[in-house]
Amino acid sequence: MKRKGLITAACAVALLAVLGARGWSESRPLSFGVIIWRSPTLTAQFWNPILRYVSERSGVPLQLKVAPTGTDHSAMVRRGELDFLYSNHNFIKENSASGYRVFARTEGEAERGEIVVLETSPIQALADLEGQEMVFPHAAAFLGYHLPMDALLRKGIHVKPHFAGNQEGAMGQLKAGRAVAAGVNAEVMKAFAKRENIAYRVLWSSEKYLTLALSALPSVPPEKVKAVREAFLQMANDPAGGKVLESSAAVLQQASPLRFIAAKDAEFDNMRRFYRTALVKVELQ
Repeated sequence: MKRKGLITAACAVALLAVLGARGWSESRPLSFGVIIWRSPTLTAQFWNPILRYVSERSGVPLQLKVAPTGTDHSAMVRRGELDFLYSNHNFIKENSASGYRVFARTEGEAERGEIVVLETSPIQALADLEGQEMVFPHAAAFLGYHLPMDALLRKGIHVKPHFAGNQEGAMGQLKAGRAVAAGVNAEVMKAFAKRENIAYRVLWSSEKYLTLALSALPSVPPEKVKAVREAFLQMANDPAGGKVLESSAAVLQQASPLRFIAAKDAEFDNMRRFYRTALVKVELQ
């Protein structure tokens, strides 16, 4: 699962059985890129059933594609290699030319980036991190790296950054004591701590951002985008779709299943503003 290049989730055979000739005779499967917050295995276990449902309901075959690292994912977004996205990397200034168009997002409050330490850590304030080793998901992580590192730089605090590859990888290194602090997505950290039974403290929190959107590449035919959009928006209201969402939530021990709602680009303007003024270097491949 860690091999270089794309990790393609094996949902194609299942989709063929579900869709038959109808979906596959019309076009090739369209790629659905998901930001890598967790391990590729957990990501596939969570998303494959959702995409199988959406493919069946929309008649548009979707194939999950997960890059091995966040920077790989960001590079794919910049090059426009993914037909659909569940990501925030399309809002990075350097990636905007790819032209992805938001059509939905997950329901719920906006999210925060955090800097956290273990409950037993002697670190009590951000200033105590000066010169210390700190772990982040990857150099393209908005909540887990860009926001926390920018906050440190604005306070004149310099740390020794290490990158774990994804959100839960960083949390695992913090748990193992390989770094004194971690930059994290607040909600992912909360779920991870519950699942792994660890106690932690928050040293810093960002303002809230709507971070992840469902978007489509401009070249995807409008009728396919509309069909996929409607399938996502109606999923929670359909008994069969609701069961799929509940099962996926159980994989991550989420408190409640995802629910997808309509969205537009303007809802993510504060993220775009951050990237225009950020002190942190946005490292892309």
